[in-house]
Formats: sequence, C-alpha cells, structure tokens
Amino acid sequence: MRVLLVEDDPHTAGFIAKGLREDGHSVDHAGNGKDGLFLATTESYDAVVLDRMLPGLDGLTLLQTLRGAGNRTPVLLLTALGEVDHRVEGLRAGADDYLVKPFAYAELSARLDSILRRGNAGGSEPTRLRVADLELDLLSREARRGDKRIELQPREFRLLEYLMRQAERVVTRTMLLEAVWDYHFDPQTNVIDVHISRLRQKIDQGYPRPLLHTVRGAGYRLGV
Repeated sequence: MRVLLVEDDPHTAGFIAKGLREDGHSVDHAGNGKDGLFLATTESYDAVVLDRMLPGLDGLTLLQTLRGAGNRTPVLLLTALGEVDHRVEGLRAGADDYLVKPFAYAELSARLDSILRRGNAGGSEPTRLRVADLELDLLSREARRGDKRIELQPREFRLLEYLMRQAERVVTRTMLLEAVWDYHFDPQTNVIDVHISRLRQKIDQGYPRPLLHTVRGAGYRLGV
C-alpha cells in the first residue's frame, strides 16, 4: 500500500511513518498542507493520513479541495480536537474516518485497513492477488502457494505484491528500487539481488514449476 502522510509535527510523523514502513507500506511525507495537496493531486496513493491542523493550508480545506476535484482516495483524518462537532465536520468534509490524538499506532493501522476494505467493497480493487497457484491476501497480509503458507518479511511482501501486480511483465531494477525501496537513485548495492534470492527460495523451492524468473539484461518477471 502506498500512503501519503500529511503531518507537520516531526515526532508524530516519524512515529507513524516508522510503523507504516515496518508494516511493509510505502510512505510519502508532506510537512504542510500545500505540499500535501500537491502530492495528493500529482501522485497516486492507496490512502492518505491527514492532520487537521496544518501550516499553509489546513487539513479540512485540503480535504475539501480533493473531494471537489473528484479525488476519492480514502482519507484518515487526525486531530487533537475530539468533540463531536469537530468529528462531524471532518466526516462531512469528506474524511472516511477520524482518529483523535494521542492514539496507538495499532488503532491507526486498523482504521486504515477498515477504510480500505470499505473502499474495496465495490470491487474496484482486488484484495487478493493470484499468479498460478501463488496467492497473496492484501488484507491479512498472508501468502500461500497451494496449501503451503509462506512467511514473508515486510519488504519481501512489498516486493512480491509489486511483482504480482506486474505479473507476466518484465520489471527492471529501477522500477523495483522506486516501487519497493522508495529509492529514486541507484544505491549501488546488491539489495535487490539478495531479496529476489530470498523470495525465490520461499515461493519456488520445492515446486516443479518456478514462477520468479530472471530476464538477463532486463530484470525480473513473475509468471508461468
């Protein structure tokens, strides 16, 4: 899942971003409303975590601008204002859910999952990815090949999810660095090779038909 976090408090932003990344999500952060609006309207996100009180452009105005432009990305609104009137105001502005500070990260994560499930109820986005007998459940974050459950680390899950979304297509190292590691430069390391090797052992070892293929001089392909 790719998440936009719009939060001006460095401590809170760091706390949320760390938790999301440990859960295997990709996170872009904006420290003010104007930067948040720019990212939300120029990039594609699965969800937005939006602080209500922001410098430059407040969260409610940002949210109303997005909804007015037809942007339906699920939004979880954060605020220190916990009165009923404030919650109603945020929901009427277009928020999908509302979380009052201070909060536990586990609750934030659960609420994000909930608004994504509601958004997926119409079937616009799959909650399971399948390639041959390999299946990835995006809600429970479980991977299986046939009857066997595959234990994946968060980064491995992100890597496999990306490869499955691009099934039967060749993905380059640059594409993987940007989509899975949030790198927009080549770090000159073997990080991709190491993770591909580990992932291949987990999803292909012991099966007669490999699914993860190396395309020499081009990249990798997941498929039959």
